[in-house]
Amino acid sequence: MASELLIGDVIRTAALRLPDNVAIALDDEALTFAELYQRSLDLAQRLLAAGVQKGDRVAWRAATSVHAAVVYGATALIGAVFLPINPAYTPEEEARILAHAEPALMLDPDPVHGIDCFALPLPGGGPLPLPTVSEHDACVIFYTSGTTGEPKGCILTHRSERLRAANSEPWPRGATICMFPQFHMAGWSFALRTWLSGDAMVYVRRADAADLLSAVERHRAHQLYCVPAVWRRILDHDRSGYDLASLRYVDTGTSAVTTDLLRDLAAAFPEGRICIAYGSTEAGPVCMLGPDHLFSKNGSVGLPYPGAEIRLDEQGQMWVRNPWLFAGYFRNEDATRAALVDGWYATGDLAERDADGFFSIVGRAREIIRTGGESVAPVEVDLVLQAHPELADAAVAGVPDPDWGEVIVAFVVPRGGNAITLEALRSHCQASLAPYKAPRRLMVLSSLPRTGATRQIERKRLIALYAEAVAQGGVSVP
Repeated sequence: MASELLIGDVIRTAALRLPDNVAIALDDEALTFAELYQRSLDLAQRLLAAGVQKGDRVAWRAATSVHAAVVYGATALIGAVFLPINPAYTPEEEARILAHAEPALMLDPDPVHGIDCFALPLPGGGPLPLPTVSEHDACVIFYTSGTTGEPKGCILTHRSERLRAANSEPWPRGATICMFPQFHMAGWSFALRTWLSGDAMVYVRRADAADLLSAVERHRAHQLYCVPAVWRRILDHDRSGYDLASLRYVDTGTSAVTTDLLRDLAAAFPEGRICIAYGSTEAGPVCMLGPDHLFSKNGSVGLPYPGAEIRLDEQGQMWVRNPWLFAGYFRNEDATRAALVDGWYATGDLAERDADGFFSIVGRAREIIRTGGESVAPVEVDLVLQAHPELADAAVAGVPDPDWGEVIVAFVVPRGGNAITLEALRSHCQASLAPYKAPRRLMVLSSLPRTGATRQIERKRLIALYAEAVAQGGVSVP
């Protein structure tokens, strides 16, 4: 139906309008819109021939690759669900997600480790008809950490994905450089927004300054969005050898943005427009602080994004309602009911609203740690640390950090007076946790604060103890 908002139509219409424009690029590889659409159609036929049906999950071990866009497009065309898997997951972490999602196929850009989807056979009797896809069908599932440590599959429909991309300029403006990996929601929201205007989505393998600045120069990029920690890497890097004059959008968000960072960005990119975005995988864009209020509304995440409604409950928790909310958590009705109430999503963030209607995030209503744009369930890390043979007790908490939003601090009680180092803890975590979940700082205690009856960790007390130690010079902050 012409009125349906379908992801496959974004790729199809871009191929009709601007077939020779680059759609996606990484290093020396690139696909035009015509190539992206034709390869998506071809893979759609291979997936159908392999028995993949509408509604089936198709997992993709999401090492950054131009081929990921073909898998994304092919699953959208047949109504299957794209399931990107973080390649940094340990085998144990990946196995838990695959057991929960039960994908029809597990694909891998490296055929040594998984099925080479582009080598699947085509149907023998000619092309198969594509299933009828509705905008309310699931398009992608992104797995995020839950408060219990079990991952939750956040379902986004074709409609929600398309609405999050909004309406771009009807003509190309220039490439967008993406610092986000392809297992992250933002990696695809930026792509759709870019494809609507007929521009290139340019990925990098690592979010380091040299790779990002080289990509800006090579592709004459119009937009670059980075979390504060990555912007700081760029600002600290020698930029004199790069031509960055094409940049017009210099955006940030995900974690708290300091006034010092904004001033440094404005000085480094005087022709760039700076905005601060606030949102989540479940809610999409929620608030935006525009260039006119960057310094007059210091610390704010801005006004509600157009189309979004926001309210604060009695505890100050922010709830949001908009047309692009997620559809729920896959096979987790309890978590869905807790997060979605009468069409409103509980963000888990504590917020304040000033007299002009601008919102500021002042804390977390839930224990999830947000570090560098990733969500980490403390209990998951607790369990790994508590298995360390030289520790009698251990727990983690997130403490505020100007670059990462929060950093994970390990609070440990050594067994029998043993010495323990941060390097040893991080090494211990390697087998069980993705690197971003490992602690970045360490504090040694004689005992951990726990509740009397249930013996639950009092994380607020841990954070307070850490702040006291830092203030007294008892803990060094790198």
